[in-house]
Amino acid sequence: MTDMTERKAQARKAAFARRKAAHASAGPGPAGLLSEVLAGHRGVPLSGYVPIRTEIDPLPAMAEAAAWGPVGVPVIQGAGLPLKFSRWSPDCEMIDGPFGAQIPARDAFFEPEILIVPLVAFDSKGGRLGYGGGFYDRTLELLRSKRATLAVGFAYDGQETTGLPMEPTDQPLDMVITDRRVLTFP
Repeated sequence: MTDMTERKAQARKAAFARRKAAHASAGPGPAGLLSEVLAGHRGVPLSGYVPIRTEIDPLPAMAEAAAWGPVGVPVIQGAGLPLKFSRWSPDCEMIDGPFGAQIPARDAFFEPEILIVPLVAFDSKGGRLGYGGGFYDRTLELLRSKRATLAVGFAYDGQETTGLPMEPTDQPLDMVITDRRVLTFP
């Protein structure tokens, strides 16, 4: 195991504990600020996610956005590959996908221009610590090579940390929206 791999594993362990505590103490309507920000991007194709474990829930904001334009969720194609995004709606039939995440039963792939990105931890500079598979990093790199793509981290405020171990392949976030505030990064 490399030093960076070990540092990320230790950071992830601490971050999961912070996220669990933040999830347990969360108040009602954690997606309110996310809805407000997305309202300024009506009709722009976007992807969210179906939350697993203690992830903050973006589904209410995604449901509102679906009234104005395409909304999707990530579908893992395989190890080492970028994500694809399948069209989602609040009433679409869902099935179990990889890693326990729900995905639409019928594929209707499209490329989003805004990605609501789940995370384990974030920092004040737009750094993100994910689960370690690199799926969002590969996907953001690919989409950003084609056109401007907005990466919006969505998290509980208590998931912020300092000193995240970052690598050159880690794609930065453009914005983080928490249950309490909106942070934007240059």
